[in-house]
Amino acid sequence: MIGNSLLSFPPLQEGVLLKRYKRFLADIQLDNGEIVTAHCANTGPMTGVLIQGGRVRLRYAPSPSRKLSWSWEQVQVLGDNGNTWVGVNTSLPNKIVRLAIEAGYLEKQIGEISEIKNEVKYGVEGNSRIDLLIKPGEGNPDQRQIFLEVKNTTWTNGSLALFPDTVTTRGQKHLKEMMGVLPDSRAVLVPCISRNDADVFAPGDSADPKYGELYRMALSSGVEVIPCSFGFFLDHITWQGVRPFRRNQGF
Repeated sequence: MIGNSLLSFPPLQEGVLLKRYKRFLADIQLDNGEIVTAHCANTGPMTGVLIQGGRVRLRYAPSPSRKLSWSWEQVQVLGDNGNTWVGVNTSLPNKIVRLAIEAGYLEKQIGEISEIKNEVKYGVEGNSRIDLLIKPGEGNPDQRQIFLEVKNTTWTNGSLALFPDTVTTRGQKHLKEMMGVLPDSRAVLVPCISRNDADVFAPGDSADPKYGELYRMALSSGVEVIPCSFGFFLDHITWQGVRPFRRNQGF
């Protein structure tokens, strides 16, 4: 199971990051010398993975409906165990977490399932959307529906994966909304660790102390945390297993 490919795609093209600007744009020099502008789906600070002059990988997908033909997918970083490729396309985590669930890799944690729905409205005001709403299967001893929220996690401190890497009022709201579905439903937070060199997950208290407080409140209220690790390669993404978690960053 560990190391199994979850998602395959045509080989990405490599280059060097020249600059990122206006949040959504990045200029990159391909290995053939061509300079292209790529869409950057990650609008956050990309702490620890935004490296000017660093190696990156791009997807080329021209379309009449897209302004840019290139998308920034991965970045290479130097970790404790050498170079690691990190997934920075924030549109992927929901997809690969769902693929992992459908492959049965989280059956031990969430039990048998019968149905998964994407982006379902919920919450006190009804204007939030849960990433995945899961209906348990007949053989699941817990028949409560499962509200599952995915958080793309790319920031690390050594082998410790951290989320968030900046103040996130949206993330704070999600934790509050998840606590609100308890105890009638299950609430599951899945930090999607988009790199394979982190051993443990913790909240990024140093970046957003309020999120850390709400995270610990959520744990005490019954919100489940299942950090999932993935490996990113030139033409595929692999399942790397569930990681343990901590209650605080411990900085």
